[in-house]
Amino acid sequence: MAMMRLRREDPRIVGSFRLHRRLGAGGMGVVYLGSDRRGQRVALKVIRPDLAEDQEFRSRFAREVSAARRIRGGCTARLVAADLEAERPWFATQYVPGPSLHDRVAEEGGLRAADVASIGAALSEGLVAVHEAGVVHRDLKPSNILLSPKGPRIIDFGIAWATGASTLTHVGTAVGSPGFLAPEQVRGAAVTPATDVFSLGATLAYAAMADSPFGHGSSEVMLYRVVHEEPQLHGVPDALAPLIRACLAKDPEDRPSTLQLSMRLKEIAAREAQGLPVSRPPAQRERIEERSPARPTERYTERDTRGRDAERGTDRDRGADRDRTAGRGPGPSSRPSGGSRTGGSRPQSRTGTRPGARSTSTGRRPANPRLLRQRLFVFVVVTLVVALGIAAAQALQG
Repeated sequence: MAMMRLRREDPRIVGSFRLHRRLGAGGMGVVYLGSDRRGQRVALKVIRPDLAEDQEFRSRFAREVSAARRIRGGCTARLVAADLEAERPWFATQYVPGPSLHDRVAEEGGLRAADVASIGAALSEGLVAVHEAGVVHRDLKPSNILLSPKGPRIIDFGIAWATGASTLTHVGTAVGSPGFLAPEQVRGAAVTPATDVFSLGATLAYAAMADSPFGHGSSEVMLYRVVHEEPQLHGVPDALAPLIRACLAKDPEDRPSTLQLSMRLKEIAAREAQGLPVSRPPAQRERIEERSPARPTERYTERDTRGRDAERGTDRDRGADRDRTAGRGPGPSSRPSGGSRTGGSRPQSRTGTRPGARSTSTGRRPANPRLLRQRLFVFVVVTLVVALGIAAAQALQG
């Protein structure tokens, strides 16, 4: 995380903590790097002076502290101390070393599929703990995810809200970041754990593409796209695209749960790390086979062959009977008009020809050895039967 020197107006001591650097600033206040007497480093957030007297902002700040206290799990920064009654309310959490996901992508570009899946699995598992505490983060985005050596951490619960609460706020109060907000947040509907799933999907898409799935533009344009347009996931690896698209479903009911998301992302991360192909559900494999370029030709050829067989079935059977009676095979006149038989060309039908037989390079159909053997066998059997009959008749006469 980038650090800046303290400014003249910044405090040097807050509570029992000494401040050393600025870590960043947001809509509610400034975040500092501090330490206590034992040397434990913390990220300390102090509310802005012009908002300290606003009861609404004090309430929001109190919600952030309350949410941080209720959450149990290793994917969030642990609350260390807080003072909500101070002239400028503040709270301190465990300091998380490492860049934000936003900074990492900005410096290195889109991450590999295995890395995106691994980060997503840890974050979705962390959201399980957040939601079990009855909290919805509501502002999950790349800049609120820190990549520590021990794994990603979710920070900044400044606009966290109880599950089922409305997202509507008074004028001037930020409700999230355009491009990562869920459609129900834009509409002012109730927030649920599925709201964070949408934001996580947009965040993972950003990590893979180094760009927002809803492009760029003003806040109004971005919010419109989130509600009415489909996300653009052209740069997302094939292993992740279907799952991320499911997270970005407009209807919250169509999104996977955080537990389902965690399990699926762990599986993808393991496969990608080993270089194994992504397993597809049977239904998905069938859809892919249907789109294969060879399939329509095969179906068309089979349908065309069945149609021709039905049209000339009777004539062919009669012709075959005549051939067997005469003791002759297909004549030299049995040759197709176009050489080989594909679904688009219809050969001329001649008596005694068999559908599906191959053509030689000269266009003449080769004799069928099996059919010749059958005819020879019938001829021999009939000859023997006739000979035996004559011999028996002569014996009776004698």
